[in-house]
Amino acid sequence: MIRLVQIRNSSGARRVALVEEPKLRLLTQDQTVYDLAQSAIKSNKKIESLVGAQLADAIDYDDVYAGKSEWKLLPPIDHPKEPARCFVTGTGLTHKASAENRQSMHGAAATLTDSMKMYRIGIEGGRPKAGCVGASPEWFYKGIGTILKAHGQPLCVPAHAEDGGDEAEIAGAYINGPDGAPYRIGLMQGNEFSDHVFEAKNYLYLASSKLRDCSVGPEIVIDADFSDVPGEAVVERDGHPIWTGPCSSGEKWMCHTMANLEHHHFKHGEHRRAGDVHIHFFGADMFSFKDRLKLEDGDEMFVSFKGFGRALRNPLKSEGGDQAVVRVKAL
Repeated sequence: MIRLVQIRNSSGARRVALVEEPKLRLLTQDQTVYDLAQSAIKSNKKIESLVGAQLADAIDYDDVYAGKSEWKLLPPIDHPKEPARCFVTGTGLTHKASAENRQSMHGAAATLTDSMKMYRIGIEGGRPKAGCVGASPEWFYKGIGTILKAHGQPLCVPAHAEDGGDEAEIAGAYINGPDGAPYRIGLMQGNEFSDHVFEAKNYLYLASSKLRDCSVGPEIVIDADFSDVPGEAVVERDGHPIWTGPCSSGEKWMCHTMANLEHHHFKHGEHRRAGDVHIHFFGADMFSFKDRLKLEDGDEMFVSFKGFGRALRNPLKSEGGDQAVVRVKAL
């Protein structure tokens, strides 16, 4: 496995760097992970071999990670020229804990809720044999590349939102080749971040509760092991932990295989447009709303999964105030 970051300096110059703790080795040719993936497709070579042929100067990772360097971390994948061609989506109810949390949002119920039924559909059919199509998972849309935040950047709770809450997950990064065929670039830590208070009012609000900021990174892992990925989510207030939750991802803990989730995303022709980037969240196992913790402005959210590099940190920022009515003008 190799780990990469994307960085940018004050003049706007971008670079890709290989993580070689405690240093970052800059690449000489491909200046974005998007470019690197395109080069791999065009040359029919693995990303690892392209990276190995481009290594140059090293810079200190600690300063970059802490925001003290002229180089600032970016999300480890984006569409560098057209953010609207980076699509952010995900699948829910892939982990048992997630299904149980969603079930609790339905309120007391003597029978199985729709959420638990969806999880059971995955248990019964989400792990098909190779070459076979399995059960379809729950799917949701989060937005385009403009909602994507890097390590250290705030995740915003807009004025119209009820809340903002952490969701520690693993996300896949994909690019479509010239013929539309999808390629997996790598996997990343992510904070999917959504409005659980709004969703808890009625689980049918799920779709709009997902239309929020999210973050990935700081690193993208090439050829990551996704069999069993332990992790931890932490919320700090004024520099002190107020909530900690162990979390687990990977196929061992999920009712769907990654291949099945990928098939059901890319089976749609509109998701296979040449040159588009896709970021897809694979579902959460643990989040602070499980314990009904209400995050406040300035709280820091940390996501850390074993083997995925340094922790992803993002502060919460509340826009506050009353939401303004959006008036549409007739033409």
